[in-house]
Amino acid sequence: MSELLAIAAKLQEEAAREGFDWSELDPLWDKVAEELGELRETVDQSLDRRQDELGDLLFVVVNLARHLGVDPVAALAGANEKFTRRYGHVMKHAQTLPALGDPQRLDAMEALWQQAKKLGL
Repeated sequence: MSELLAIAAKLQEEAAREGFDWSELDPLWDKVAEELGELRETVDQSLDRRQDELGDLLFVVVNLARHLGVDPVAALAGANEKFTRRYGHVMKHAQTLPALGDPQRLDAMEALWQQAKKLGL
């Protein structure tokens, strides 16, 4: 995955050197919203169509990262670590959660997730 993110960043850097790039962030934010909207429209479509639109969204998010000066691989690694910490907190309290299949389970897990955030996990 990190190799694919690096390839996307390299392609965008090459395009930027030739002037095919946004000069401001606002149009890039709009492009992210556009691609997200297009992905939402594919929910009931084929897997190939959903994959195509998700790929477009990922590609433009990598471009956003480049414009923000953020390494997308490092950002994703950090998000993975944060998820692991917070989910670990949730599961540490698994015995207090409603049973699997209970509609209240997700709400209880979300409350624990928010608690983990407040604890700085």
